[in-house]
Amino acid sequence: MSPRRWLAASCALVTAAAAVAIATAAQAANPIITSIYTADPAPLVVGNTMYVYAGRDEAPTGNNNFLMREWHVLSSTDAQNWTHHGARANIGTFSWAGADAWAGEVEPRNGKYYWYTSVNGNGPGWMNIGVAVGDSPLGPFTDAKGGPLISDSTANSSGLNIDPTVFVDDDGQAYMYWGGYWAPRAVRLASNMIDTVGPVVTPQGLTNFWEAPWMFKRNGLYYMMYAANDTGGCVTNSNYACQRYATATSPLGPWTHRGVVLGQVSSTTNHAGVVELNGQWYIVYHTADAPGGGNFRRSVAVDKLYFNADGTIQRVIPTTGGGGGSGTNVAPSATASTSYVSSWESLAAINNGGTPANSQDRSNLAYGNWPEQGTQWIEYQWPAARSLNRSSVYWFDDNQGIDLPASCQLQYWNGSQYVNVPGQSPCGVAGDTENPITFNTVSTTRLRLNITSRTGLSTGVLEWKAFQS
Repeated sequence: MSPRRWLAASCALVTAAAAVAIATAAQAANPIITSIYTADPAPLVVGNTMYVYAGRDEAPTGNNNFLMREWHVLSSTDAQNWTHHGARANIGTFSWAGADAWAGEVEPRNGKYYWYTSVNGNGPGWMNIGVAVGDSPLGPFTDAKGGPLISDSTANSSGLNIDPTVFVDDDGQAYMYWGGYWAPRAVRLASNMIDTVGPVVTPQGLTNFWEAPWMFKRNGLYYMMYAANDTGGCVTNSNYACQRYATATSPLGPWTHRGVVLGQVSSTTNHAGVVELNGQWYIVYHTADAPGGGNFRRSVAVDKLYFNADGTIQRVIPTTGGGGGSGTNVAPSATASTSYVSSWESLAAINNGGTPANSQDRSNLAYGNWPEQGTQWIEYQWPAARSLNRSSVYWFDDNQGIDLPASCQLQYWNGSQYVNVPGQSPCGVAGDTENPITFNTVSTTRLRLNITSRTGLSTGVLEWKAFQS
């Protein structure tokens, strides 16, 4: 793991003690804080504590523009119970800045903490990247450079210089990625963390990149997560965004696109970061789910993140109200059965942990029930009762006899018969995407998905997940 993701526990003990007098408790739920609106979260783990650095949304109701003047910090030792430490930097931290406390990220190095931020400068150019420095995760932070690290005058700068993500590799070399308007950029940083080294380069392979890059490393593999707004399996409306990801074997790529981590959320923007805390990986992102929330009144949420055996990332189904991302996909531990499976397809496909690239992807097997029509079913059974409240399904479409379904319905075994799950959300039938389904919590040993085909066609599934509450 890179130094940014894990520092000595002794540092955390010192900073935690200093924070007691000023900290206020926040609720253990998603969103993780509702006393203010927060956005563009950047998580950092120091010892056994996760810090989340986020901008504050201050736009009044009905205002259709960002109003952001300060950055706040939250912390937790379990990703469920959060402490709000208030504003730890603001526009005034940078004497050369005029407005727009947009996305930032903190990176530790040599006993100090460098806060890279997107900020509107007073001079030529619109958005710049500044860097502040502090002696602890909570600061206080001061301008480390006295001017922008990246601006419009930087050679080969992005179409919009925002959303910096900084990563220090195991060999001590630091890298920064940033950019908006389909223009990702990257550069090496000097050991002092406030100067660049060499030219700004344009990363290759970040398919459909829009903004908000986030870089991390796991098991020797580099991961880049970023916001995309394409309608090819990402979102249904390009005004919104999803989180795609790519992997590489070197920090500057080239990158290989892997799929969608987080689909469209309730806010139009989609900005996320990933860290590991006490052996569990988490994704931190924002939504518009807080009371009175909206596209310019967003709130930070946290969910658990899971990897498949091959290093690919399982798609995240956002939780609301439960806090801490308690949902776990228990489908892989279930025994699957079905009303019918084609002899050339495989029932094992539905819970083998595959991550489909699209609805035509057969690389991880596919389940289909051609030539059967009407309503067919697939089912999970566990040896002991499971408490379930969410599911998701990725449909198979071979562009022949197997097509996207007309409708679907979840049922559970109540001890004597199958009945519809209570409070089910609409069962999505979209192709090239994971279709989430939520419902009121049930305790059961069996979960069934009834799938009704379109006239003259059969249906199929690439992956069906069931989440324990």
